[in-house]
Amino acid sequence: MGTRAWALLLVLCGTIFLEGIDVAMLAVAIPSIRSDLGLTTDAAAWVMSAYVLGYAGFTLLGGRAADLLGRRRMLLVWLTVFLAFSGLGGFASEGWTLIVARFVTGVSAAFMTPAALSLITTSYEEGPSRDKALLVFAGTAAGGFSLGLVVGGLLTQLGWRWVFFAPVLLAGALLVAAIRLIPAPGPTGTPAGAATGTPAGAAAGAPGRAGTPTPLPAAIPKGLPATLRSRAEGFDVLGAVTAAGAMLLAAYAVIRLEHGLDGRRATVVVAGAAVLLAVAFVVVERRAPAPLVRLGILRTGSVVRADLGALLFVGAFFGFQFVLTLYLQELRDWSPLRTAVALLVLGCDAVLAPTLTPRLVARFGHARVILAGFVLAVAAYGLFLPVGADWSYAAMFPTLIIAGIAFALAYGPLTIAATDGVAESEQGLASGLLTTFTQFGSAIGISAVTAVYGLAASGASADSDPDAVLSAFRAALVVPVAMVALGALVSCLGLRGRGGRGDREGGSSAGTAQYTAN
Repeated sequence: MGTRAWALLLVLCGTIFLEGIDVAMLAVAIPSIRSDLGLTTDAAAWVMSAYVLGYAGFTLLGGRAADLLGRRRMLLVWLTVFLAFSGLGGFASEGWTLIVARFVTGVSAAFMTPAALSLITTSYEEGPSRDKALLVFAGTAAGGFSLGLVVGGLLTQLGWRWVFFAPVLLAGALLVAAIRLIPAPGPTGTPAGAATGTPAGAAAGAPGRAGTPTPLPAAIPKGLPATLRSRAEGFDVLGAVTAAGAMLLAAYAVIRLEHGLDGRRATVVVAGAAVLLAVAFVVVERRAPAPLVRLGILRTGSVVRADLGALLFVGAFFGFQFVLTLYLQELRDWSPLRTAVALLVLGCDAVLAPTLTPRLVARFGHARVILAGFVLAVAAYGLFLPVGADWSYAAMFPTLIIAGIAFALAYGPLTIAATDGVAESEQGLASGLLTTFTQFGSAIGISAVTAVYGLAASGASADSDPDAVLSAFRAALVVPVAMVALGALVSCLGLRGRGGRGDREGGSSAGTAQYTAN
């Protein structure tokens, strides 16, 4: 890749880095925020949950909006919203202001992240060039979260409001760079300064990679003003409303799992309402002349398998990290900064993903590399099951380093598999589906380990009954082990068909970046 191609990639990766570091810093700062603003336990929990609700509830809509309304436009608009409401959170003096700010920040991430990912998948030619870009993207995401833990600890020492102001500075720099580096569509729909050659399926009415004609509302525009008109007219409003409602209720039901058996009736009602809205969404999409989501994409085995694998892998990773953080801070009485530094080794994937993983994918194919990642994750989390009350860091280190390597092997190739072979006009949708599954995975993983821990602890505290708390931690650790074990079984299905590009050794020859920021 040339200098401009790398510069574009760094800007697009910067958005997922921004999202990761923002979440991680807030996780470290929550105790200080709670103390300073006098928040109740429920209110403090909602500061985190509001972001998840906004993110998970609107990611599917965000991905399709990138296809229909323009990927560059969606990235720039919602990056600006992210900047504004992150700054609002820093000035918050009451809990409700902070919760609203986090919800809108989550919504902005739901539109921004799929737009950035689909810009990568449509700007770099399918093959080693795109695979490397996606692996760098995945490594940057993990690096942002890992670095955010440490930076969050340092900034919290200065004052928790810096946890909100720091993303504002980063978002501002990214916005300026994105405006300069992401080419705007030209008068005929071709991005200004785009490289010669148009990706398969990019022309209006041209068949996608699977040979299916591209629906007109999702096609590359013939003229910018006409595009905005036709896309607005063809936008599936009812589908958008039912999809967002179903996702919001489903995310809320998952978050409520943290309460265990308390309020289970309300949880069941919310989950039931989410299912009903999901059914309504399917009915709407089947009848819509220009559906928000072409349901046929859900019949693509590789896409669904990758999305489900991402849900299980990310859910297990975040669930394990959450339990580990509680173990170190509540039972071992480690400071937030010491905990963050201890967990930094998990970020080794930020180095391995763009360096080692591309070679493994080129040699063995992404299906085998994904399976290897799941197997290593099973081993890593399994090693931590017999954790003791006074384990040294040396005893924890094998689990941490293996878990980091597992993330490097699995997450990037899952991203490749989730978008591989999808028509250019549906790359935003595929990216939105992947991001939706990963967000629900993180929510499910954290909620499940929290529920199991609460039931096993039975109200015991580290001060009153440390043995009971340790036993509860061990019980909660079974959840991530079970999730990655199930993910390993799902990934085994990817080895059955050897016809896909990602399952062949070597892959195609390296391609040049194509700037197709439609």
